[in-house]
Amino acid sequence: MFKSILQDIVDQSGGGISSTLMGYDGIAIDQYEKPCEDIDLQLVAVEYANVLKEVKKTVQILETGEMEEVAIRTERFTVLIRALTDDYFVTLTLRRDGNFGKARYLLAKESYRLREALA
Repeated sequence: MFKSILQDIVDQSGGGISSTLMGYDGIAIDQYEKPCEDIDLQLVAVEYANVLKEVKKTVQILETGEMEEVAIRTERFTVLIRALTDDYFVTLTLRRDGNFGKARYLLAKESYRLREALA
């Protein structure tokens, strides 16, 4: 069930390469990825999980509300991360020229389906 939602996000986003449902412990629950020789997508997801844990802690310390979304843009890729629950989040990796706005929309839209499937 998760894989079909993740595939929908990647396929409809315009430039999507990979989407991962992951716990803050760095363990992927499920992943969908298109072939991409440029990057180790599993490694990206695990490393960004570590970064996201620190961001989440900082948000809690600052008491600015619940973390919802993080975007990391590099020279070649954009990684969008959307918090789902206290334990899980979803990532979407896009090529640099991908449709950032549509990707954000799809992550927000599909978050409810992922939350329901996690329950």
